[in-house]
Amino acid sequence: MKWVTREHVHVDRTACPWLINRFVDRNAEFIFVPVEKIEEVVKKEKAIPYDAPGVELGHHGDKCSFDAIIEKYKIKDPAVLELAKIVRGADIDMPEDAPEAPGLDAVMTGISIVAQDDHEAIEKARPVYDAFYTFCKLKLLREKHKAEIEKMDRKQRREFLRKKLME
Repeated sequence: MKWVTREHVHVDRTACPWLINRFVDRNAEFIFVPVEKIEEVVKKEKAIPYDAPGVELGHHGDKCSFDAIIEKYKIKDPAVLELAKIVRGADIDMPEDAPEAPGLDAVMTGISIVAQDDHEAIEKARPVYDAFYTFCKLKLLREKHKAEIEKMDRKQRREFLRKKLME
């Protein structure tokens, strides 16, 4: 399936392709165009628009496009829901949602500046979102197994968490 959004990607427009590829459409093809060309590309390519003004998979209230995709495609993965707090915080400048949000914003700013084009930017962003996703999984595991982990030394904790991540 083809997906279309505004050119010059940043936080939400790098997070959404990661989310779409991982949880919605493994063979997604992304198209980046000036905002005024989105409707034309939707009609011509039968592309799904995201993170653009007035589209279903866009910003609504205090939610960003990442949230809209999670809702529409009923993604229930707890780590994705945790990651959404970071993406939202970075994208709509609400760092109180997640302390990691300013860091994500900084990294995506750097990537968007050094990348040759939007396709390269989403490729460079992919391992960043993989890392944040793993971080979110670890955060949830630490919360779930807090009592057990407190009794372990650093090495035991690391091995315990690595094993739990693989389950």
